Amino acid sequence: MKINLLTADVYNRIAAGEVVDRPYSVVKELIENAIDAGATEIAVEIEKGGKKLVKVTDNGSGIEKDDLPHAYHPHATSKLKKAEDLEVIATLGFRGEAIASIASVSRMNIVSKTKEGEAHSLSCTGGVLGTVCPAGGANGTCVTVEDLFYNTPARLKFLKSDGQEEGDVTGMISRFILSRPEIAFNFTADGKVKYRSFGDGLQSALAVVYGADILRNCYEISADKHGIRLRGYIGNQNFSKANRSYQSLFVNGRYVINQTVSAAVTNAYASYLMKRQYPFYVLFLDVPPEIVDVNVHPNKADVRFADNQIIYGSVYSVVAAVLDGNSRALEYLVSSDLPEARIQSTAKEIVTPAVTAAEKHAAKNEAAVSQTPPVLNMTLEEAKKELSFDIPPTGGRTPVGRDFFTPNVMEVHSPKSSTVRAQEDFFEENKRFLAEKEKKAEQEKLDVRSLAFKGELFRTYLIYESGDAAYLIDQHAAHERLIYDRLRDRCERRDVISQPMLLPYILNVNAQEFSFLEKNLPLLSELGFEIGEFGDNSFKVSAVPADLKNIDLEEFFGEVLSSMESLRAVKLADILKDKLATAACKAAVKGGEVLTDEEVRALMEKMGGNMGLKCPHGRPVAVKVSRTELEKLFKRIV
Repeated sequence: MKINLLTADVYNRIAAGEVVDRPYSVVKELIENAIDAGATEIAVEIEKGGKKLVKVTDNGSGIEKDDLPHAYHPHATSKLKKAEDLEVIATLGFRGEAIASIASVSRMNIVSKTKEGEAHSLSCTGGVLGTVCPAGGANGTCVTVEDLFYNTPARLKFLKSDGQEEGDVTGMISRFILSRPEIAFNFTADGKVKYRSFGDGLQSALAVVYGADILRNCYEISADKHGIRLRGYIGNQNFSKANRSYQSLFVNGRYVINQTVSAAVTNAYASYLMKRQYPFYVLFLDVPPEIVDVNVHPNKADVRFADNQIIYGSVYSVVAAVLDGNSRALEYLVSSDLPEARIQSTAKEIVTPAVTAAEKHAAKNEAAVSQTPPVLNMTLEEAKKELSFDIPPTGGRTPVGRDFFTPNVMEVHSPKSSTVRAQEDFFEENKRFLAEKEKKAEQEKLDVRSLAFKGELFRTYLIYESGDAAYLIDQHAAHERLIYDRLRDRCERRDVISQPMLLPYILNVNAQEFSFLEKNLPLLSELGFEIGEFGDNSFKVSAVPADLKNIDLEEFFGEVLSSMESLRAVKLADILKDKLATAACKAAVKGGEVLTDEEVRALMEKMGGNMGLKCPHGRPVAVKVSRTELEKLFKRIV
């Protein structure tokens, strides 16, 4: 076996796979270099989500003419001199890999000028250096990256759409604005200004990224515990988000994702958050450099602490104290703005009465239920009409086994024909099983004419007799299933009617959520929503599906955006399926309501003798009791 020494163009491309995987990685690395250079003003410009152009301009210290070629060399950096410096890293960059990696997969140009020197430029195309040339420019550095991954088509093919890439770049910029509120940022995408901050403090930065209203929903905290300083903003007890894209943690000024801190904050909020809701926070954790390792991964987004227990305990105790309003809360609050109802003054100290987690959780659930509007408002008379009108015949339904919410095409990516055949065999087996199941269900259907109505029980169950068996029908479950099937049939046929709203609903989101929803606008339209862009990071909903005309849009889009937590595509149809089930439940006749003979007859006719139906929530519609079972109960037979 012969061992080959890789050339620079090869190992730089390999390194690029770790350091630079997407346009936002390029933006991140270049901004970090600008910050390390002491810049107070940074301008970022991108085109086509950063695929066509990324340009970062700063007013930092600049690069000397003689050092320009060194900037493109791998492992060349101005931030480290010896191995011991790795123990006390105080800069954002330190490996010297970024410029070399980016230049190896793009067309790159650097124009730089120091305070005392002249401006010069140096280009690099696919890792091939040009020559240093005089140039015009102000103090600082301007780095231009064009045609990212032009020479690595395999990597280019796996980039996201322009909108999604732009969303990720925008999210990255927002975190730099928050992490460095003393720096003025200007971010432009395809000629449109997305962010402009003025370097005048964290409150202003929060307003730029999240809007001015964010401050009234947050507590500002500052605490020193065990040599660790925790500061920033956390959402109040009633302020939560549908996903974690509103959570920012900065360790020694570096944006990171850390499970220890995330778990500490989440557990502190445990008794205040509803299911699938996440706390909002922008937190700065300042720790001695020697107790944190940032040299874990080339992307520097992951860090390790020397003692996770101290970090967890410190963060949890501070956040929990503020949320619970206990005696130490005022030590951590920058301003004493806890609600008066939560803090009672005593002779010794300001103390809040103890409330158990269970009580707080129950109170929050009760409040949430009381404030949740009904999904579908329908009078009893309107609901009863569903028994006789507008329920399409069962013959038009999609065959059993094809979920109308599931895509019709399944792609098989394996190049091996045996794998494809195995997949096909698997699908064929499933189809046979479902076909047999459908056939069996048809055979078990009863002739409605053979059913004799014998009365009702508890104003909830209808009693029928057929041959040697009795059937108990849950009138609510049966009616609910029929209404659900009607709504579902409309969705299957894409025969959805939209109901215009009297006042449009404005949905405000962040950059990542915007690109996420933008990608799924066609599917939302198919489901009956009339929705379009409405300014920066906002959408306007002008119409909703007519069958769900009173849908809680805040709750619905909260569930949609919570899908960002997974790597799978959003299952909007699955969410709508739940809404249809809820709507059917609200509209169906309830237990305890008396049906007329005509309504009872109509209900059974629409069931078509199918005693195996289940309601949308999985409960059985009918229960069969045989004559033999009854006679055993009365000891007539053994």
